[in-house]
Amino acid sequence: MELTPKEIVRELNRYIIGQEDAKKAVAVALRNRYRRAQLPEEIRNEIVPKNILMVGPTGVGKTEIARRLAKLVDAPFVKVEATKFTEVGYVGRDVESIVRDLVEASVRLCKEQASQKVKTRATYMANERIIDIILHPNRKPSNPIDVFLGNKPKEPEMSENERQQVATRREDLRRQLESGQLEEMEIEVEVEDTPQEVEINGASVSIGMIMGDMMPKKTKMRRMKISEARKILIADEESKLIDMDAVKEEACRRAEQDGIIFIDEIDKVAGRSANGPDVSREGVQRDILPIVEGSTVNTKYGAVKTDFMLFIAAGAFHVAKVTDLIPELQGRFPVRVDLHPLTKDDFKAILSQTDNALTRQYESLLAVDHVHLSFDDSALDALAEIAQSENENKEDIGARRLHTLFEKVLEDISFNAAGDMPDVDVVINGDYVREHLEGGIISTDMKRFIL
Repeated sequence: MELTPKEIVRELNRYIIGQEDAKKAVAVALRNRYRRAQLPEEIRNEIVPKNILMVGPTGVGKTEIARRLAKLVDAPFVKVEATKFTEVGYVGRDVESIVRDLVEASVRLCKEQASQKVKTRATYMANERIIDIILHPNRKPSNPIDVFLGNKPKEPEMSENERQQVATRREDLRRQLESGQLEEMEIEVEVEDTPQEVEINGASVSIGMIMGDMMPKKTKMRRMKISEARKILIADEESKLIDMDAVKEEACRRAEQDGIIFIDEIDKVAGRSANGPDVSREGVQRDILPIVEGSTVNTKYGAVKTDFMLFIAAGAFHVAKVTDLIPELQGRFPVRVDLHPLTKDDFKAILSQTDNALTRQYESLLAVDHVHLSFDDSALDALAEIAQSENENKEDIGARRLHTLFEKVLEDISFNAAGDMPDVDVVINGDYVREHLEGGIISTDMKRFIL
């Protein structure tokens, strides 16, 4: 069962403060994907996603919403920066690579899910291979030419007594493996020898790819602990059990029907001047347009349609305005939400209510060196007040300002904590925060007022 809109917002509230309009828009868009999937095919093909454009200053949660969505939804998801793409004809990435990245993400997702289904079987088979290696440590690696020609070396015949002894020994080893008694034992494992990669026009190309799958893969022997060898052998067995053709087919279908593409920094490709230095800016918009409208992109897994993918774009739009985007592109993002600058109360909530609060992060970091931090309520008030003041008097960088303040406040403590001292409790209060910040941080940028 898919998450309801209220459940999606509740999950986002664990990490993002405020911005209720953006959370609701995203939650409704995700729920509509589920609703559409339940409809008959004839009407399902008539319903296209309502793409979202998030407008707001930097550091208020646009990218964080995208990051959390990626972990929240069980759907192919990719986040891209609009500034990384160039118009066709210029050197750089073309916008169709966005869809190819999404398909790659979908293949990884489907492969992971297929791996989970065969993991038990793969683990058993990997343990059996480990037992074979322990019983026959001097066995030579397979010859690629023999593998290619189908010539398998014949195993020597064993007597009934020898077979019984080997079976007993295998049972003992299997029991020891399951109980974890042999994890530190070292064995030699035959692994694939990955061909060296060379860089051609910015892309890594493997020398072995030139021959494709015509020749058998080259292998080599590596000595490692059983705990490490098991991971390699399980991955190898999973690849044998998984039907990759079915995985690729399902991945393309899910990319088409459930794919979500988050385009960040969309305002940076908005044309502001015909004589600007970046002449490909408007061309990028024109190249993005057919993908958002619906087109077919060729990938190495087959042709993929973008008609039913959900696109979420975001930008600060400090210099450029939304109206600077070409009208056709504006029309493809019918749901527009504004994100608001953070207030003092928002900063305090970020420091105290979110699951990934900086206070908790620094408490955990310094606890490694036996320094047990705790933040008084007055310290949170002081940090929130200073963060708001700094954003008002200097550049507004949103919640990222808190990272700067924390590093300055805890600089001495972090430097002196070396792990060679007994446990010590340190309480940070408002006076301590102001004392360490009033020197270099709390100062008005006077250059802004000089004509």
